[in-house]
Amino acid sequence: MAKSSVLTLPSDQTGELQKALSVWYQTHHRKLPWRQSRDPYRIWVSEIMLQQTQVNTVIAYFKRFMATFPDIFRLAAADLQAVLKCWEGMGYYARARNLHKAARQLVEEANGRIPDRWEAFRKLPGVGDYIAAAVLSIAFDKPYPAVDGNVKRVLARLFEIDAPVNRSASHRRSREAAAQLLEKTDPGTFNQAVIEVGALICKPGSPDCGACPIAHWCRARRDHRVSEYPVRIKRSPVPQYHTAIGVVVKNQRVLIVRRPVEAMLGGLWEFPGGVRLSDEPAAAACIRNIR
Repeated sequence: MAKSSVLTLPSDQTGELQKALSVWYQTHHRKLPWRQSRDPYRIWVSEIMLQQTQVNTVIAYFKRFMATFPDIFRLAAADLQAVLKCWEGMGYYARARNLHKAARQLVEEANGRIPDRWEAFRKLPGVGDYIAAAVLSIAFDKPYPAVDGNVKRVLARLFEIDAPVNRSASHRRSREAAAQLLEKTDPGTFNQAVIEVGALICKPGSPDCGACPIAHWCRARRDHRVSEYPVRIKRSPVPQYHTAIGVVVKNQRVLIVRRPVEAMLGGLWEFPGGVRLSDEPAAAACIRNIR
């Protein structure tokens, strides 16, 4: 497979691509509730939710969350259990715990002001490079490229990037390419436009190249190799564990236990139980984990 070393375009072509993306986005972007405001709190909450959850699922959760915790002060003042309850069913609960922790930190240390500088925002609990770039560019017009899975797929096809997109070492190449293309006068709109192209048009299995606003510059389309990108390496199979759960009832009361905050699904409540050892009876596993 040929290697692509040039991850940029001539300046005049870059400007044309940026304009084509902007025009397309203004007409075709989805009318999502978090796009109705430049409020950094709302944008932050939406980006945290969108990390591991599909847009259509997030919409209802976002509306409920904002109705319950309309600003950072209400979120910081809430009990963690109330926050987890509002998040219930969306999974990846560390996102909610970190968001709650970060809100309390900002209320205590910065009177609730969400920082507009990379270093300050990036060090908050649960804020990685993508979240920082997305929030700072959309809410504060800071020129940071937001590179998520959609963006990596678009860039991989645009520049025929052969580095596997699911290898952490390859992220730098995608970020460099995104930074070269970034429209710095309106970086938030540009970032959202690339993400939207990846979500609606440049899809993993069946991209609609005929409708793509940047197809003219796409090297994979030019070379009839769209199906070859993005390159992925095979991951190890997901481990499977056999668990046992006990339902203990006494005097019309049911025993439940709270998971450790640091554990998977931390802070949530469940029936007692746990992973079974090899050939261990289910009852024995329950008793061992209860103890």
